Amino acid sequence: MPNISQANSKVERPEVIFFDVNETLLDLESMNKPVSQVLGGDESLLPLWFSTMLHHSLVTTVSGDYQDFGKIGVAALQMVAKNKGLTITDAQAKQAIVPALLSLPPHKDVIPALKRLKQAGFKLVSLTNSSNAGVKAQFENAGLITYFDQRLSIEDIKVYKPDLRAYEWALQQLNIRPDQALMVAAHGWDVAGAKAAGMHTAFIARPQKQLYPLAEAPDYVLPDLTSLADKLTTSGNE
Repeated sequence: MPNISQANSKVERPEVIFFDVNETLLDLESMNKPVSQVLGGDESLLPLWFSTMLHHSLVTTVSGDYQDFGKIGVAALQMVAKNKGLTITDAQAKQAIVPALLSLPPHKDVIPALKRLKQAGFKLVSLTNSSNAGVKAQFENAGLITYFDQRLSIEDIKVYKPDLRAYEWALQQLNIRPDQALMVAAHGWDVAGAKAAGMHTAFIARPQKQLYPLAEAPDYVLPDLTSLADKLTTSGNE
């Protein structure tokens, strides 16, 4: 786990706080069972599937051949299965992924922290690689709908994070400058992209998540959203 740092004292109160969704807000652990069942019972392969899906979302972006995030997830699971000497159909992959992904629970720190940030007057916006319909269902099932002012999906521009265009588009939707925004994510690649786009960033050090050492350091490195709410709702930041 990265060293937990203090917030950069120069960061002013953000106009908008953007949140990544999967792993940052929602806990993927509940996907272990359905995913492992189609992978020969190996419960260690969930992170490999997720990273393979993210990797190939970038392949579609740089090649100009956009594919739906759900389709990429199915293809990624089939790729992981083949490396195990298994063959799974599209239907089997979808059944392993979709119901579990749409019903992910929030991490235990999420709702209390969002409630505090909302009460402090912050504008909260999700920014995800998942589809519009997918993140709406996720938020409804996780009880997060009421905390967010907007939900943004790269589906609308067909450019996956961490391509800089994804963050630039999100800023345009809120009509704000990069230095007026804070991007919150549990992924080193996400905060690296947002930082390169000029945004302030907060890395939430969920278990087994690491910063990219060659990227510019984020403004915050914190263990959970509770700590982020503490930083942003102190008297000097409200």
